[in-house]
This record gives sequence, structure tokens and C-alpha cells, in this order.
Amino acid sequence: MLAGRLYGVGLGPGDPELLTVKAVRLIGACPVVAYFTKSGRRGNARTIADRWIPRTCEELPLGYPLTTEIPFDHPEYIAALSQFYEEATAKLAERLRRGLDVALLAEGDPLFYGSFMHLFVRLKDEFATEIVPGVTGMAGCSSAARAPMAWGDDVLSVLPGTLPFEALVERLERSDAAVVMKLGKNFAKVRRALAATGRLERALYVERGTMPEEKVTPLAQKADDEAPYFSILLVPGQGRRP
Repeated sequence: MLAGRLYGVGLGPGDPELLTVKAVRLIGACPVVAYFTKSGRRGNARTIADRWIPRTCEELPLGYPLTTEIPFDHPEYIAALSQFYEEATAKLAERLRRGLDVALLAEGDPLFYGSFMHLFVRLKDEFATEIVPGVTGMAGCSSAARAPMAWGDDVLSVLPGTLPFEALVERLERSDAAVVMKLGKNFAKVRRALAATGRLERALYVERGTMPEEKVTPLAQKADDEAPYFSILLVPGQGRRP
């Protein structure tokens, strides 16, 4: 029996209509559709792909044991996530060995800060794999904000908010434009870094870009430090143009 093929299917930033034609086709064709979620919940990926998932497929939710309960660099977090990825890999491998193709859904793009990558590196040497790129969250958010990000020779940096304050300041100072992701509990620190580098006034806060609950706010006007999972900070460039 031939082994199945693993597809990493990018879902885009949240609007179900921003899936590619190829993504929709594969979701509808694969006998197994897997997706990441928080244990006990439906999950964002499943919600985004809802209209495209056929009733005839096997749905395979992969529930994280932890998300933001403890710091990402805590030994317990690292151990729990490592075990989770190993168990998730085993679940996919069992179906692939039975000759079943698996569509593993990935919010945004599969190879851009995605959980898909952790399973991909564990499975790619044994099984045929294919990546279906998706619209990144930052692209969806800049479109929602109608904010041109990089002009002419602008250098665009994509920064995780988990970086130390000093590292954020250093990288922001060296960039003409920036996207800051992974906000959450790091929001206040990121705001301070933007203020320290003179970028606070042109920064935009985007929450749930392309989704029904979308919010776009100049960062200087945002009074609190709350930043849910689907939130990004944009610092548009101001570079060369005709």
C-alpha cells in the first residue's frame, strides 16, 4: 500500500474567502483533515475552514496542552509542547501509513511562525509532503488597515514581541518598517520599545484583521495593554517613492 501524502494547507488571516483555490480543493479532497486547537475548543483553524470541510472526511483535532498559561521558555512548557508534537506526529503518521492523505490546516501561512512546521520536520523524511502557501496574518492586517508597508528601499522587519526590550529597540532602530507579532503579555514592553525609537506615533494596532470583529486603531490612541492572540502592530515605512 502506498503511503498517503501530507499537505500543509495555509488558511490565510481569518476571512474564509482568502483561502486559495488550491487550499479549498485539497481540504475537500483529503480523507483526513487535521487542525490545531486548544484542548476542549473548536479552534480558529476549524472555524476559518468550516464551509470547506466535507462531512465525509475524518476530522482530527490536535489539542494543545498549554498555550499562554506559563512562559514559553519555562521547562514545563517546553516539555509539554515537545510531547504534544511527538504525539501529534504519531497520529498523522498512523493515517499516512494507511495510505490516507492528510490536510493539516495552518492559520496564515504554514511556514511562517506556524505549528505546522513542528510536524513537518518530523514527517517530511518518511512521507511525501506538499505545502500550500497562505496569505500571512501580517498581509491581512496591513490590507485591513490600508497601510502600505514598504516603499522603494525600505527595510521591513518582522519581530516577535517575545524579544527582550533591548533587542526590540535595536532591531526597530535598524528598520524602516516593522511588523510586531506575538503580542499578548508582551504588549506593554513592545509599546515602550516603539516609543523609545520614535515610532509610536505612526504605529497601528490591528486586532482580528479580515475577520468580522476587526479593529484598527492608531497605537497612540489605544488606552489599554490588552492584545489577544489575533493582534499585530504595524509600523509602515516612509521610504522612496516617485
